Amino acid sequence: MKKQLLALGLLLGAAGMNAQSTRLSVFEEFTGETCPPCAATNPGLNALLASPTNTPKVIALKWQVPIPSAPTTTWSLYQTNKTEIDWRYRSVASGGFGYNNPGGITSAPNGKMDGQNPTVFGASSDHPANLNNAVIAAAQAVPTPFSINVLRAWDPTYSALTVTVNISASAAFTATGNLICRVVMIERRIHFATQPGTNGEKDFDDVVIKSFPSIQAGTPLPATWTNGQLQSFTLSCPLPAYTRDKSEVAIVAFIQDDAASSKLIWQAGVAEKEGLANDAKAISVSLPNIVCTSTIAPSIVVGNHGTNAITALTITPYVDGVAQTPVNLTTNLGVGSSTTVGVGILNVTSGAHTFSYTINGVSGGDFNLANNSMKTSFVVNSSYQAVPVAEGFVGTFPPAGWSTYNNSSSPTWIKVTTAGGFGLTMESTKMDFYNIAAGTVNDLNLPALNLTGTQTPSLTFDVAYASYNTTLVDTLDVMTSTNCGATWNVVYSKGGPNLQTSPPQTAAFTPSAGAGQWRKETVALTGLNTNSVLVKFVARSGYGNNLYIDNVNLRQTDAVGIETISNSIVGVEMYPNPAGNDVNLNIASLNAGTAKVTMINTLGQVVYSTSTSLEIGNNTLNIDVKGMASGVYNVMIDTAQGSTVKKLTVSH
Repeated sequence: MKKQLLALGLLLGAAGMNAQSTRLSVFEEFTGETCPPCAATNPGLNALLASPTNTPKVIALKWQVPIPSAPTTTWSLYQTNKTEIDWRYRSVASGGFGYNNPGGITSAPNGKMDGQNPTVFGASSDHPANLNNAVIAAAQAVPTPFSINVLRAWDPTYSALTVTVNISASAAFTATGNLICRVVMIERRIHFATQPGTNGEKDFDDVVIKSFPSIQAGTPLPATWTNGQLQSFTLSCPLPAYTRDKSEVAIVAFIQDDAASSKLIWQAGVAEKEGLANDAKAISVSLPNIVCTSTIAPSIVVGNHGTNAITALTITPYVDGVAQTPVNLTTNLGVGSSTTVGVGILNVTSGAHTFSYTINGVSGGDFNLANNSMKTSFVVNSSYQAVPVAEGFVGTFPPAGWSTYNNSSSPTWIKVTTAGGFGLTMESTKMDFYNIAAGTVNDLNLPALNLTGTQTPSLTFDVAYASYNTTLVDTLDVMTSTNCGATWNVVYSKGGPNLQTSPPQTAAFTPSAGAGQWRKETVALTGLNTNSVLVKFVARSGYGNNLYIDNVNLRQTDAVGIETISNSIVGVEMYPNPAGNDVNLNIASLNAGTAKVTMINTLGQVVYSTSTSLEIGNNTLNIDVKGMASGVYNVMIDTAQGSTVKKLTVSH
């Protein structure tokens, strides 16, 4: 803290002139599309920067650095502006700007406030998560001898901006090094339907997309200024071809002292985003993420983000990329207004789907086509399969009939090949709480189920989890619905120490190959003997540590057997799977006894049944499948203490 106060005092002393201007600070974030901690940090950071308290004080510039790795796609935010980004974050030795005197930025997310470490203004570190209102206010309070006025104007085709920067000095000033005015073009908000990197981020704020004439050169300014001195310059700023939304484009100009010992940004100015003459915008889709009929009736919202009224437009809906019947709309959509439009009843089949729409045929044309489309995902449960359900996550993910959903742009459930239930396989599904922001909710939906029967349905699954510490608490719920997701009931809920199967650790958790870090859970689905049941795992992030689930089995069986399953069968493994000639069934048991093994095809027919003796430890049964038809079978293993179900694929 003593060093921070000294550095702030030096800044105040350097700016100790008689007359000062109101400062607009610049917060530069070095973030990245492949950086999981960035995805966890940015939602809170963006909300802080966009608060009414802070918007008069600070403007953000986001540099999408290749830390820990560079996105491979050529249209990623990093790749499209790679040369400028590399210069801004790299060390002097690597040909870069040399932040951190002169070592460059080496971690992400990382922040600079007015070219300084945020610790100068009271932050506990340069991590953007530690930025707060007090730090922003302290930076903005540092006196400055400059004021900047930035003006912008579209060309007739809305393909370029003319930018004029007016700078005036309110006191005498001498720079330590080269004094540069840098002009950058940003997009205030960019939304991707699919993440451009690997960390799950789909929404990005204040992204630097181009600088003029370049971020490296900028526009040189005199090193010495007198009170009242003025300087103006005008730049032609063509929009890059990769600009996502012209209506989100803003211009930021800032004055920076490039001396290695300084890097101080003295002042900034902004020409905010402006509407275009003709600009229809896709705003939203109203469609449940779970649908239980063979038809959907989406409603959409379209808006007028231009400066002219819209009197006509055409909306083309798509299901899984296939165009449906267009909707021709005659309207009087005023400037800044929006309207809700139904696109008709569309036929869909069971399974996971996408719905999207595109706006075209706008009256007077449309100068901003990049914001004319919107896309969403949904799952259709128009048919309900009978139990049993047996899933060990050894094939395609999500498995057939399963789906995932989350409430943000964060990563969701994934398949991993580094850990499996009780170490019998190396496949399972993982929720990466270690890198996902607190508050994020991720659903893993089982197939829609018909649980009609006389016995109590029961769910079993293997779980492995280690918490990070006692304050970052993650939770796992199992929820059920009998009304197509209109309401949900919690039938299982554990979090923190109640969920963990291994002691807390600060490193990212991967369960060991042995059985010691797994636990088998059993959930009785009492009262759900109906023909339309939805079941889902719900993972709620506390920004803690990783969760793994494997060997999900749902079947109708007597409650006593299911409750004691963990006292008998530790795990079941089948190999090879898929099988063509025969399959080895390995049963790891804690008790000696007898197991009944039954194979059932997709029609519910028993195609194989036998009994086998179990000894304590591993037991192997060889099953001949040469005479069985190719397809998917449920293999049921019943013992006196409990039961389980595994899925086998026969392929000839």
